[in-house]
Amino acid sequence: MIGIFGNIVAPDAITKYNNNSGNAAGGGGLFIFISNIFKFTVFIGGIYLILQLILAGYAYISANGDVKKTEAAWTKIWQSLLGFVIIAAAFVIASIIGKITGIEILTPQIYGPQ
Repeated sequence: MIGIFGNIVAPDAITKYNNNSGNAAGGGGLFIFISNIFKFTVFIGGIYLILQLILAGYAYISANGDVKKTEAAWTKIWQSLLGFVIIAAAFVIASIIGKITGIEILTPQIYGPQ
């Protein structure tokens, strides 16, 4: 019955990955998945950071000397910059963990048709 519909074969990229670095079922696929989630989260965080900085800058410009509005805008700017530092620290920590464990955390590979 298998020959009637043909054979199911993994894509070349998956076969190459399994042959080069071990079986993906042994956790390799999980690390790729976590890496992709990490990169996506950092990407969304960066977009949110830029949006918050723009909104805080606009709030600062439109404060017109009002002390409360100026303080609120500066607070938002500092919180955005702190978020940027946290995102950068996450990259550094992920890089250090990747070097120690030998797992490529920051270089996700997306497998698909070739």
